[in-house]
Amino acid sequence: MADPPLLRMTGITKRFAGVTALAGVDFHVAAGEVHALVGENGAGKSTLLKVLTGVYRRDAGTIELEGQPRTFASPGEAQRHGVVAVYQEVPLLDRRTVAENILLGREPTHWGRIDWQALNNAAADVLGRLGPYLDPEAPLGSLDVAHRQLVAIARAASLAPRVLVLDEPTSAMPHREVEVLYDVVRRLRATGAGIIYVSHRFDELYALCDRVTVLRDGRHVFTRPLTGLEPLELVGVMLGKRREELRPLTPVGARRAPEGSPLLRVRDLQRTPRLQGVSLDVHAGEVVGLAGLLGSGRTETARVLFGLDPRDAGAIEFAGHPLRPHSPRNAIQRGIGFLAEDRRAEGIIPDLSVRENLTLAALPMLSRLGVVSRARQRDVVERFISRLRIRVASPEQPVRELSGGNQQKVLLARWLCRNPRLLILDEPTRGIDIGAKADIRAVVGELADAGLAVLLISSEIGELIEECARLVVLRDGRSAAELRGADVAEGPILRAMAGDRPREAAT
Repeated sequence: MADPPLLRMTGITKRFAGVTALAGVDFHVAAGEVHALVGENGAGKSTLLKVLTGVYRRDAGTIELEGQPRTFASPGEAQRHGVVAVYQEVPLLDRRTVAENILLGREPTHWGRIDWQALNNAAADVLGRLGPYLDPEAPLGSLDVAHRQLVAIARAASLAPRVLVLDEPTSAMPHREVEVLYDVVRRLRATGAGIIYVSHRFDELYALCDRVTVLRDGRHVFTRPLTGLEPLELVGVMLGKRREELRPLTPVGARRAPEGSPLLRVRDLQRTPRLQGVSLDVHAGEVVGLAGLLGSGRTETARVLFGLDPRDAGAIEFAGHPLRPHSPRNAIQRGIGFLAEDRRAEGIIPDLSVRENLTLAALPMLSRLGVVSRARQRDVVERFISRLRIRVASPEQPVRELSGGNQQKVLLARWLCRNPRLLILDEPTRGIDIGAKADIRAVVGELADAGLAVLLISSEIGELIEECARLVVLRDGRSAAELRGADVAEGPILRAMAGDRPREAAT
C-alpha cells in the first residue's frame, strides 16, 4: 500500500461575497517532491495557498498533514506545524536588519534581552548555507527587491519547513540569485520536505518540478508528471484552449516604425550614484525596450523621468519642449504615466475598492467644482474592466482581494483612463500568467498603433525580443548600446549587458 501524501487537501471550497473562488479543489504533495501549481491569474492559486497557511478559513473540504487532520487559524500556527510560505510580495520589515527579519519572533536572548551577537551569528549561518553574502546587520530597506526576496527565503529555510510554499520566488531575481534558489529547493527536497512551487516561468517548472497541478476558474483541471508533458499542451490546459488555437502574437514593437522627431528625448541623464549617462529616444506609436542587469539603472531612469527622483545633470525633452519633472504631478500633467515595478508598495491602495484604485489618477478629469461625478466614474470603470478583462466580483470589491495579475490590470487601467502620451512600464508582467500577459500586450499594442509611446522595462529578454523593434541596453548606469531590427536578439543583448557588444550595435 502506497504511503499517504505528506500534504492532502481534499474538496477545498472558498467563497467571497457570493463569488466562488475555489470549488472542491483536490491537491496532494508527496514528501521530497517539488509540485508546481499553475493557472491564470484569478484561477485560485493564491486562495488555495492562503487556505492552506491559515490566512483564509475554508468553507468546505479537509486538510491532512502527515496523515493528521489540520486546520490552521493563522500563518503563525501553520509555521509551528511546519507549513511555511514565501509570497511574491515580501512581507518583511524595512526598518529592521537582515538578521532581525530572518529570526523575527525567534530572537536569541540572554538575561531577558536580545543577544545581538548570537542573533547576527545565527543569521549569518543561515545565509552562509544558502550561498549569497548579505550583511546580517544591514537594514532591510537598503536592499533591492531581489535581495529582500532572498532574505524572505532565508527566513523560511531557517524554520526547517515540512511543506514550503514558494509563490513566484524568482520574479525579481537576476540569474545568479535564481541559481542560489534552485540549490536551496533541491537541498530541501533531499531532506524530505514537500515544496509547492508557483511560477509562470516554464523553464523553472521543467528544471525543478516533479508534477504539476493546473487550476482554472477555481477548479482542479488536472495533475500530471511534468516529464513527457509538452509546454504547449500545458499552456492549452491553463487557458482552456485547443492546441491549434494557440498562435504566436505579432510583436507589438514591430507594428510601427519611428517617424519624425521623438516624443521623448533623453540625453546624458545623471543621478548619483546609479545613473552616469543615460540617453534614449521614444517616438509616438513606438514600444522601446530598456534592458540591463539588476542595478544597471533601469528603474532609476524611469523614476527620474516621472519626477519621483531629481536628476543631477542631463537634458530631457518631451514633445519638443524641455521637461523638468519636479514631481509626479508635473509629469502626469504633461501626459506621462508610470506603472511601477512594486505594485504592492507603489501601486495599489489595498483597502480601497477596485473603482477607487482604478480612477485615482483620473479624479480631476471626473470632477467638477471638486465633486466627483459617480456616473462618469462608473462608466470609466466598467469600460476598462471589460477592456482589460479584469476578473472582479464588483467594482466595489476591495482591490486586495484580487489576484496579482488583476491588480496589475487595475493599475494599468488607472493610467490608460487618462489617455497618456507616454506610458512607462516597469516590469509590467512580473508575476503575471500568460493569459493576463497576452491581455496587457494586446491593449498596449492597440494603443501603440493609435500613437501611444511606450518605454518598456523588463528583466525577461524574451519579452523584450517579442515586444520591441528597438531597445536600449544599460550597463553600470550608462547607455551601453542601442539595438534594432535583427540585433534585437538574445546574443547581442547579452553581449551588450556584459560589455562585449558588436561595434555596429553601439550608440
